[in-house]
Amino acid sequence: MTTPEPHPGEAHNGGLAARLNWLRAGVLGANDGIVSTASIVVGVAGASTSVPAIATAGLAALVGGAISMALGEYVSVSSQKDSQQALIEKERRELQDDPAAELEELTQLWEERGLRRATAESVASELTERNALRAHLTTELGIDEDEVVSPWHAAFASAAAFAIGAILPLLAILLPPQSLRVPVTFVVVLVALAVTGATSARIGGDSTQRATIRVVVGGALALAATFAIGSLLGTSGVV
Repeated sequence: MTTPEPHPGEAHNGGLAARLNWLRAGVLGANDGIVSTASIVVGVAGASTSVPAIATAGLAALVGGAISMALGEYVSVSSQKDSQQALIEKERRELQDDPAAELEELTQLWEERGLRRATAESVASELTERNALRAHLTTELGIDEDEVVSPWHAAFASAAAFAIGAILPLLAILLPPQSLRVPVTFVVVLVALAVTGATSARIGGDSTQRATIRVVVGGALALAATFAIGSLLGTSGVV
């Protein structure tokens, strides 16, 4: 008798949700880099035709945005890691102080999931024999001790995703001739946003069309607003 294979296209491991979350966060980080940097360079291009001014503004937006994203992610994930570590240590102490009570708690958790009492006791006992701490962390708290998030990894990933997204509008505004800079940037940015919106929707299982329209319309409004402001300031002589 052969062991049945997993269904094609389905991943049967506990880290799938975490990896999907990381992937979606990367896509959204790139989306932020595209929109924020494009809005700045288009706004400057509306006020000035100076390539050095546009390039300086774009690079400042890329570097500043990437650092800001990294710092925000580092602080957020550090707090999450601290909370996870505190829960792990608390569970470890409880297992040392009263293992019988912890075994009963694990049994009741499996009963709440629909197992009969005898089956729940058997499952709880076997899991406890293998690794009591892991059994409680995964069943009770939904934590995998081996997958505690790293603030440094999160910060680097967030900064890299933002920077990758920001490079696209920066190149789009600098490479074409002066008369085509803004139109080309609009087209490139909106196409890129459509791709990131659709990708994010697919990862999250949302409606691809609705998510794409939402992101593209929002990006178009941001570009139009900053270009209009830049043009107004440029024609008024303020800059």
